[in-house]
Amino acid sequence: MSSPTHTRRPRYPGKNPRRFQDKYKELNPEQYGSDVRKIVDAGKTPAGSHLPIMVDEVLACLQPKAGDVAVDCTLGGGGHARLILERVQPGGRLIGMDVDPIELPRTEARLRAAGFGPDTFVAHHGNFAGLPQALAAHGLAGADMILADLGVSSMQLDNPDRGFSYKGVGPLDLRMNPSRGESGAQLLARITEAALARLLQENADEPHADLIAGILKAQPVQTTHALERLVRLGVNRARPDVPKPDVKMSVRRTLQALRIAVNDEFAVLDCLLRSLPYCLSPGGRVVILTFHSGEDRRVKKAFAAGFREGLYSDMADEVIRSSVAETRANRRSSAAKLRWAVRGTGCESGTAAERQ
Repeated sequence: MSSPTHTRRPRYPGKNPRRFQDKYKELNPEQYGSDVRKIVDAGKTPAGSHLPIMVDEVLACLQPKAGDVAVDCTLGGGGHARLILERVQPGGRLIGMDVDPIELPRTEARLRAAGFGPDTFVAHHGNFAGLPQALAAHGLAGADMILADLGVSSMQLDNPDRGFSYKGVGPLDLRMNPSRGESGAQLLARITEAALARLLQENADEPHADLIAGILKAQPVQTTHALERLVRLGVNRARPDVPKPDVKMSVRRTLQALRIAVNDEFAVLDCLLRSLPYCLSPGGRVVILTFHSGEDRRVKKAFAAGFREGLYSDMADEVIRSSVAETRANRRSSAAKLRWAVRGTGCESGTAAERQ
């Protein structure tokens, strides 16, 4: 009888492996805790993980207490949800919503392992446009607090297979739910040059929208690397006066604009903002974290309109930004803007689901 063939564990390629698939220590924090802590202490986010942003500010604005009902509209890695769950015990519960079918079960497993059973935590697959239906499905007329962190999670950004970043070679996908809708590459192939230019302007305030639209429609674009190269070289050749950092920002804005279109993000956000007051219990609080001007403008206007109409009794006078210390420790927090509001007594009767 032959002995089983010994398979050697792959060698960890240096302190900072380039390929996402090679970062197996960062992707397994339970097994390599000390290695991951070194990465965090260096002010970096370990691959495949997500550091919740503006935690102290979020908790201060939501004011969670024992027995409260909370909704995390964008569960992500569960960082905010876990801290809220700890503060609403005993007797409280949280509904965690997420449209991503890949990350949702992983986060649910982590929260279950942390001791949060079905009586305190429920995972709900779907985007937050369906918040009223999600509340109704769990027998709730409203929540005491609602959080929506609109940023793309680090798990999505770091994995090149998802196509959210050009830092790794991957398909130009950009879908939060890869099983539904068209990918970024399919959108580029279908859309006209004029419509693409409008999309880049409306979704990302891109100053070189017409130029970039012409570049991307000149040939098929299937990968994030191809998009980055075409935009970077094309803008450099046509506009050699544009500084390199500005060209890099144009690449990022192009990906952002396509992602927003692929996931219909503005329409989904508008739907959430319309239903929010009716999803909160009287005196309930909502916090929304945004990461670009298109999102923040919508939230600011919706909260202001709700305040004028008596739907909200209080709201943030000014946007709240991450602290200098947090921005240094977690660079992905630098673009975050926090706004909050408190449900007033001017909402009409009936549940949010009935009013839709």
